[in-house]
Amino acid sequence: MKKKKNLFERFSDWATRATGSSAAFIIATSTVIIWAVSGPLFNYSETWQLVINTGTTIVTFLMVFLIQKSQNKDSKAVHLKLNELIASHKGTSNRMVSLEDLSEEELDQLAKFYAHIAKLALQESDITCTHSIDAAEENHDFKMIARKEKKDRLDDEESTNNDH
Repeated sequence: MKKKKNLFERFSDWATRATGSSAAFIIATSTVIIWAVSGPLFNYSETWQLVINTGTTIVTFLMVFLIQKSQNKDSKAVHLKLNELIASHKGTSNRMVSLEDLSEEELDQLAKFYAHIAKLALQESDITCTHSIDAAEENHDFKMIARKEKKDRLDDEESTNNDH
């Protein structure tokens, strides 16, 4: 299943590892220290300031894209791993697989739903009891049927009492 990576993918992986290392931090810190110490040699000139400003701007600009590429790849891998867990677990809702496609408002609504379920779960004596959207819908449907049956029963009792 492992496919050969293209040149940019290999470079991106290497650069992400390299720039996130202790050595990269030490090099960056050393560069700033050397630049600061060299200030008196260049009389703190505009060119001296321009060197660090230009260098840090270029590095920052390129790092934004490198970090975003790495984050996108990691995010995709995490989504796929979570999708596998959701799809393989008996008690989960498969509708959760593509949550990343929902709007921000829909995600907020879902977060409120799970916050409510978390409160309910705290009240459960069985901590292994599972809750999913599908289970919640089944519970809701059951409650609606029970409520309708209760209303019908009360209506029947009322009509029986009115007949007497």
